Amino acid sequence: MRTVLIVEDEPSNVIVFSKILTRRGGLAVKHTENVQEVMQIVDSGEADIILMDVDLRNSRYQGKAMNGIQITQMLKANPQTAKVPVILVTASVMEGDRENFLKLSGADGYIPKPVIDQQEFVAQILAMLPKS
Repeated sequence: MRTVLIVEDEPSNVIVFSKILTRRGGLAVKHTENVQEVMQIVDSGEADIILMDVDLRNSRYQGKAMNGIQITQMLKANPQTAKVPVILVTASVMEGDRENFLKLSGADGYIPKPVIDQQEFVAQILAMLPKS
């Protein structure tokens, strides 16, 4: 079973995303907003794809506050984790945000919150999963 790592600080979003992905997508789900855990999970190959919230309020790494853009940059800079697709999931949907966030982070995709069309949400994620 393919696994989605959800990096999100809002518990209600984690619950909604998890239910959609398991029920409609047939995917396994892991969740953490702890940067060290994110790195360990991805480095060990336990995640096939990552849903990354852009605005993480509680995430710290080596004593420093980090957002989803910075975590994605770290993942993409590491040859061991660079190939794992990262989809930014954010409520920041002003004109230019999508292009700016993708360029800054090196992420592979962008999904605006709130998720309205559950089938489209699942389809976007399934389409970006690496072929096994």
